[in-house]
Amino acid sequence: MTSTTTNTTAVPAPTSPSNPLLEALGTTISPELLVQALTHRSFSHEHPGALNYERLEFLGDAVLELVATETLFANHPDMTEGQLAKIRAKAVSEGALSVIARDKLHVGPYILLGHGEAEQGGADKSSILCDIVESLIGATFVEHGIDGAREVVHRLVDDTLTEMAAEGPALDWKTSLEVKAHQLGKGEVHYRMAVSGPEYEPVFTAQALLGDDDKVWGSGTGSSKRKAQLAAAEVAWKALG
Repeated sequence: MTSTTTNTTAVPAPTSPSNPLLEALGTTISPELLVQALTHRSFSHEHPGALNYERLEFLGDAVLELVATETLFANHPDMTEGQLAKIRAKAVSEGALSVIARDKLHVGPYILLGHGEAEQGGADKSSILCDIVESLIGATFVEHGIDGAREVVHRLVDDTLTEMAAEGPALDWKTSLEVKAHQLGKGEVHYRMAVSGPEYEPVFTAQALLGDDDKVWGSGTGSSKRKAQLAAAEVAWKALG
């Protein structure tokens, strides 16, 4: 499979050395299940009877969270529940998983998309790439059980978990900004919001302000209010020195 549109070429056999995706995953998945794991709902809408990845994604999400949780629990015995939860949330977030999809799996060319989604660049959308990582984990669980899925999760996510555990304030920029602002006597943090773009794909802009001062300490944009505020909080935290 080499197209992101409507290519129906069979995926190379799971044991074939010509399948770099499976090599990157470090596992085998039967061709039929692998095709399902890579099929977006836009493709299945255009091809009645084609199974999409949504059920596998649902399963893979749960497996990913379990393995990430047990890894953090074992590796960081001195961390609190809150600290562990923040690390896990960021390590399995859309942003983190889409990076894995792009940089480790190079999965974009394998995704089966409908014509419209393909034309809109669906093969590089973070939301779809995140879903694909989870669906591949789900497919591995179906094929090899929890032990096989655990190996794949470790292969894909362990270094991200290690990186996130060392990030400190980056785990939660909003909370970190509030703490620093309080320590420096800058008052409470609040955000000024604006929304632009079409209704179906809004772009949120946030400006971080401190206390009664009208000075903007940081600005950021995102696909949601929270993402925009996190981006603005990061800029403001760094601006406070």
